[in-house]
Amino acid sequence: MRRKPASAALALGVLLLGAVPAAAQESPTCVGDVNAADVQATPGPNLRFGIGPLVQAGQIGPLPSPAVPEQPERTHDALARLRPPGGAFVLRLNRFFWSDGEEGIRRYLALAERFTSRGYLVELQVRYHPNEQQEGDIAAWTQHVREVVRRFGSNRRVVALQIANEVNLTFSPDSSDGSYEGARQALVDGVIAAKDEAAKNGLNHLEVGFNWAYRTDPGQEESFWRALRDRGGQEFVRAVDWIGLDAYPGTVFPPAESDLGGYRDGMVNGMSSMRCFAAIPGIPASVPMKVEENGWPTYPGRSQAMQADVLREMVRAVHDYRGTYNVSDYRWFNLRDGDSSSPQLFQHFGLFDSAYREKPAFGVYQGLVAALHRIEAAFPVPVIRGRPRITMRLRYRSARDRRGRRCAPGPVRATVRGRDIRFVRRAGFLVGSRKLKRILVRRLPITRIVIRPRRLQARRYRVRANLRLKDGQMLRLTRTFRGCR
Repeated sequence: MRRKPASAALALGVLLLGAVPAAAQESPTCVGDVNAADVQATPGPNLRFGIGPLVQAGQIGPLPSPAVPEQPERTHDALARLRPPGGAFVLRLNRFFWSDGEEGIRRYLALAERFTSRGYLVELQVRYHPNEQQEGDIAAWTQHVREVVRRFGSNRRVVALQIANEVNLTFSPDSSDGSYEGARQALVDGVIAAKDEAAKNGLNHLEVGFNWAYRTDPGQEESFWRALRDRGGQEFVRAVDWIGLDAYPGTVFPPAESDLGGYRDGMVNGMSSMRCFAAIPGIPASVPMKVEENGWPTYPGRSQAMQADVLREMVRAVHDYRGTYNVSDYRWFNLRDGDSSSPQLFQHFGLFDSAYREKPAFGVYQGLVAALHRIEAAFPVPVIRGRPRITMRLRYRSARDRRGRRCAPGPVRATVRGRDIRFVRRAGFLVGSRKLKRILVRRLPITRIVIRPRRLQARRYRVRANLRLKDGQMLRLTRTFRGCR
């Protein structure tokens, strides 16, 4: 007999509401808009939709709960039915733990390639989730974040990184990062490091953000947002490309709604509360908000038909108020139940059950995505998989200096060529810090330049080629040669 997980929802509501002393609860400043009918619905650009495709979900508490194994082809079939015509569809890959090390990086690189090769955009949840040795070592964490940026950023369809997860929740290490030592600093420093590394590597397509779970007590939430202000300052604010809302009205907070209209009110309260709290560290309203997680579980007492009605109400609320709160994206949590027979609450949020039987909510979400999605090319330019296969070669008449070392007595020809040269839009050449030439590449099979210094010195020269590819990626190639007197 299937066990009912309703007690988990009740217990979670008690945790959220009882997280701080009553004195802190008496003077909240960010309670948000509580009645959607009292808020002006302002239109804006249509939403970019997506979903979480992985079957393993974080559980409330310290330990994970295993999921029924995925059947990838059935996942792909379901996603293909959701993808809107003429628009992008974003897949949010969750549970990428720092503690999983190189094995975790390789697994998620493979997952990113699996989905982006089928035309989807990918958003990566980069969890802090340290092991005992890593916990609190923020310098090591930021090095991990920088490595993630470099290794995933070469895939141009990986478009966003979420740094850490729900750091404002301090009691659920499997689902959230807030209970780990140094979590708030990890969020701040991780966002700054990710943005800096993306800029250094010319990864302008990779947007960096963080999320917030709606919500614990307003007093505790103020503590969290003040910590972002005090630890990060304007450097942190400048690094934030987007903020993410995780909202589960009727399940997490508030733990129940009296009618369908309550779910609309709940989403408006979540979006408005986040805007209010985000102002504490100085994040402006111009920074877009994404609804990163939104869902409603099915189990005995919560029918699949009701899930479909609740989904429609919550998605419509985000769509209607997208301009009011500058919301750009929406993700449903999740594509499939982790295990429909499990007593764990967060195993039941899927649009399919764990045997891939479709719930009515799937058709509702499919219709809403088709009707409300943002019209855009999913990726309008050629994309290179992995590192571009382009090299630079130096050629010159060889001589020997007084110490017998090979050197160039005259002009040096720098040639850039390779299988992916057709993806190059512009090439700029430098010797040291001196710019030599900028070339707009059209149908050239190779790109070359002849370096003719007025007078070669007996020293080492560094030649650099900065290549701008058609997909926006910047590739830098460096070679050296020694000059003769």
